[in-house]
Amino acid sequence: MRAAASATPGASPPFVESLPDNVQVPGGRAVSDEPLSDEPRHPIQVVVRRTGVSQDLLRAWEKRYAAVVPGRTPGSHRLYSDADIHRLGLIREALDGGRRIGQVAGLANDELAALVDDDRREAFATARPPLPRAAAAASPPEDLRVRHVAACLAAIRELDAPRLEAALDEARLALSLPHLLEGVIGPLLEEIGEAWRRGELRPYHEHMASAALRSFLGGMRGTFLAASNAPLLLVALPAGQHHELSALMAALAGAAEGWRVTYLGPDLPADDIAAAVRQAGARALALGIVFPPDDPELPAQLERLRRGVGPELPLLVFGGSAPAYVAAVDAVGAETVTGVGPLRNALGRLRRPLPSLPIR
Repeated sequence: MRAAASATPGASPPFVESLPDNVQVPGGRAVSDEPLSDEPRHPIQVVVRRTGVSQDLLRAWEKRYAAVVPGRTPGSHRLYSDADIHRLGLIREALDGGRRIGQVAGLANDELAALVDDDRREAFATARPPLPRAAAAASPPEDLRVRHVAACLAAIRELDAPRLEAALDEARLALSLPHLLEGVIGPLLEEIGEAWRRGELRPYHEHMASAALRSFLGGMRGTFLAASNAPLLLVALPAGQHHELSALMAALAGAAEGWRVTYLGPDLPADDIAAAVRQAGARALALGIVFPPDDPELPAQLERLRRGVGPELPLLVFGGSAPAYVAAVDAVGAETVTGVGPLRNALGRLRRPLPSLPIR
C-alpha cells in the first residue's frame, strides 16, 4: 500500500517553476518531466544519504505516521522507490519550514509541495534560505535544551550511536537552528570536553560522538539552498588544527545566513587556504582555531594567510582557542568571534543584500 505517497503520476511539484535551473528539488531529484518510479530499489543507506534523514528517524516516521511504506527484500530489508525518496525530501523541507511531522506526514505529495513552495517563495524573495519558524522568535525553555543535551550525553556514555543520532534528530525537530546550535550542540561539545578531562569518557566515546555529530551537521548543511548569486564563504582549519566540529558548525551557520559555503577541512597550510580563496573567488574566510591555545606557529600562519588573500578580504576567526590569539588576529586585521551567535551576526553583516530571484 502506497497511499501516503499519492500524487499525479509524472507531475512536477508546483514549486519547480519558481526555482533557478541549478537547484534540485527535495530528495535529490533534478527538475525534470520524467515520472518518478514506484519500484522499490534503493536500500535505506541511499535514502539517508539523499534526504539527510537518519535511519532511526526514518523508521520512526514509518512506524508512527506511515510517512512512506517501503518495499521489502526476501530477507526483509527495506527498499525505497524514487517516489519514496522524493516524498521524504518534501517532508524534510516542510519540517525545515517550522512544521511538525504529525502535521505533514499524512498529506499527499501535491499538498506537501504546496507548503514547500510557499516556504521557498518566501526564502527566495529575501534571498535567504528558510529557517524553522516555530521557535525562531522566542527562546525555548532552558529545561528543554538541557534535556536534549542530557539525552545526547547519556547516549555517548552508553556508546550508543543510534540512540545519539535519534536524540540529535529529536532536538533538530524541536528547536530552531540558532537554538539547536547554541543551546544544544555547543553545550554538548563543552560537556564532552569536560567529561573527558574528568576521566568520565574515554577517547573512543569522543570519537563516536564526533563521528555522529559530523554526519549530523553535514547532513543539515545540505538542507539549505543558497541563491545562485549568493556570496561564497570558505571555512577551514589551519595547519595543526584537527578538531572539525566547530568548523562544521561554522559552515552550517554560514549556510543558514544565505552564503554558498565550501568547507576545506582541517590542517591546511596558510598558502593552500589562500590559494583556495583566490581560485574560488571567496568573499569571506572563516578560520577555526580550537586547540591548542598556545601554538607558537599560529601568528606567523595568520600573517602568511593575510598576505596571500590580500588586505580587503574579511577574515573571521572562531573556535574555543580563538580568544587566546586575539593579539595575532587583530594584527592581521581579522575579527575574533566567540560562539555561533556572534559568528552568524558577523556573516549577516558581511553579506550584502542581493536582488530577489524572479518568481514566475
